Amino acid sequence: MSASRPWPAPAKVNLGLRVVGTRPDGYHLLESCFVPLDLADRLWIEAEPASTTSVSLEVAGVAAGVPGGDENLVVRAARAFLDAAGRPARVAIRLEKAIPVGAGLGGGSSDAATVLRALDAAFANAIAGDRLAAIALRLGADVPFFLDPRPAWVTGIGEHVEAIAPFPALDLLLVTPAPPLATAEVFRAHDAALTPGSHDRRMPPLRGIPGRTLVAALASKEADHAGIAAGSPPQGLAELLANDLEPVAARLCPGILRVRRELERLGARVVAMSGSGPTMFGLFDGSEETTTAGAQGRFEATDRVLAVRTLGAPLDLGNRAGASWGVV
Repeated sequence: MSASRPWPAPAKVNLGLRVVGTRPDGYHLLESCFVPLDLADRLWIEAEPASTTSVSLEVAGVAAGVPGGDENLVVRAARAFLDAAGRPARVAIRLEKAIPVGAGLGGGSSDAATVLRALDAAFANAIAGDRLAAIALRLGADVPFFLDPRPAWVTGIGEHVEAIAPFPALDLLLVTPAPPLATAEVFRAHDAALTPGSHDRRMPPLRGIPGRTLVAALASKEADHAGIAAGSPPQGLAELLANDLEPVAARLCPGILRVRRELERLGARVVAMSGSGPTMFGLFDGSEETTTAGAQGRFEATDRVLAVRTLGAPLDLGNRAGASWGVV
């Protein structure tokens, strides 16, 4: 398998995230709209048959905080694929990071899924699609989505992925304050804040909201009058895109509230948090407005600021990695 082709691994943003329950094994049940972005890591992968499996990884770019060796999800993904396929191989991976680490944008999960897709192509679909999805889920709850990254409703612990099409292109300003947040830490804080035996949601569940309704709300300039469904009380777009994890994430990372206020000051239609944070996003009307907001924002030197656009389907991103300001 040649390393000449770069494999793009796009980030994602969560447009609304509800924690609706917990399984007996401790995994959380979620409802969220996942949408890929034109911000992407890139991977170059070489694989050739060998008597025993070995996986090497070189990381470049925005690599602070990226674990090396077998602790890296990319290496674990390669080993999991080769073990399941029964194809020992020598694999060399070069990972060029553009997606902030520990930011709630799914960078590590996307990288792992991209390795699965690349090796599946190299070994002529050696693993059936359902088995590949099962491997992805064992690696992480977000990984199955990135096997075919396009706008989707994601439910369960991440294993139920239902594509939404068509989906409008959205211009977002991402701001990631320090420090990075570990997903497990945020969920522990969320659980600790709940009344025992309850899931005291501040926002209504997304279940039952037709995908077309959210799409219409996103496309509408009248966001404050977007309804969930016929006969439902009016509900604003900000409520649809709210994230149950933001209150606890903001206690772990106080910069979240500061960034929220600045994005609101800059005139974002909606401000919300992606994933388990700490990345906040502001929805703006068009790329020019988004770029202007990024340039004029009063952000701290340690904030990572990126102007991005959502993708309707997987694309070859080439050298595109979002327009950025601040520390890279």
